[in-house]
Amino acid sequence: MRFSKNVCLAIIFVLLNMFVYSTSFAKEDPLEEWSPSFDPSKAQYVYLLSCVGHPAIEGVAVGFKIRDRLWKETDGKIYVDFRPLSQLGGEKDVINKLKFGAIQGMMSSSVAAANIAPVLGIVNLPYVVDSFEKLEKFRSNEQLWKPYQDAALSKGLQVLDFTGYGSYGWATTKPVATREQAQGVNFRIAQAPVNIDIYKAWNLKFSVLPWPDVPQALQTGVIDGLDHTPIVCNISKKFTVAKYYTQLDYAQGLYVHIINKRWLDKLPPDLQEIFLRVVKEESAITRKLTIQQQEEQIAAAKKDGVTFYELSKEDKAAMIKDCDPVYDVWGKKIGKKYLEQVQNTL
Repeated sequence: MRFSKNVCLAIIFVLLNMFVYSTSFAKEDPLEEWSPSFDPSKAQYVYLLSCVGHPAIEGVAVGFKIRDRLWKETDGKIYVDFRPLSQLGGEKDVINKLKFGAIQGMMSSSVAAANIAPVLGIVNLPYVVDSFEKLEKFRSNEQLWKPYQDAALSKGLQVLDFTGYGSYGWATTKPVATREQAQGVNFRIAQAPVNIDIYKAWNLKFSVLPWPDVPQALQTGVIDGLDHTPIVCNISKKFTVAKYYTQLDYAQGLYVHIINKRWLDKLPPDLQEIFLRVVKEESAITRKLTIQQQEEQIAAAKKDGVTFYELSKEDKAAMIKDCDPVYDVWGKKIGKKYLEQVQNTL
């Protein structure tokens, strides 16, 4: 088949544009600014660490801070190969990889962590660990922390610490200032057993969707509400569609740092001490930064036209009361005595 000169030129033009676009796109690396300033190729121990979140979130960026501090304090013996942005897959897949030792660590969202061990779901129960102050009290109390830390030992995993991504509420495409208005919203919730039970108890319409499906679902109206935090909603541009936010503050969103215990136990004692200390110290620093980041992101969202609401005391009390069946069911899974101890202490 013979082509005319004009057709050939048009084809060449299209191919050149495709080449320019593809090469320019390839150069766009969202993690370029977090690249290590050292050569990790000679590290004796590599710690492959996964997270679904974006490092613009302080609770995620801690992975890079841990990487850099450990490299320095171990004289290059430990390299933390941190992979945010779901580079290693969705959380359910990553949990399986962690159990089998294909990766060594995971900063799991707290909603997904309950799939590993029911005790890890305690931080997602409504109005139990529902503020930054209670979260810090939970972490610093050894009697409360130890059962949580060791909840997944039977699976060869251990919780090291956690960071956060803020207080949970509702981002919606229409105003929700009362429980009654919430009845008309289809909320996206995470693929997590605790959240499903909560929304059933609240008698609210919900859809369980993977996080990558949320933008399209929100834009097309498949969902008109999102159960998440102001930090995540603003940084991930959800507020460009959902212009209203109801501050429920019913739970703290966490990134739970979980390690494969076999890998940890193989570290020499001196490196193990440095490793655990650095993770603990950087996690504590980051939890303070998260409080500041939430305030900043709420202020930025308000400036961009997002309207914030709070439920009345009566509505909040009714929502807590509606969760009695959730506390009962999860009390049996978590351990009734432990749940009561956490509730009474906090």
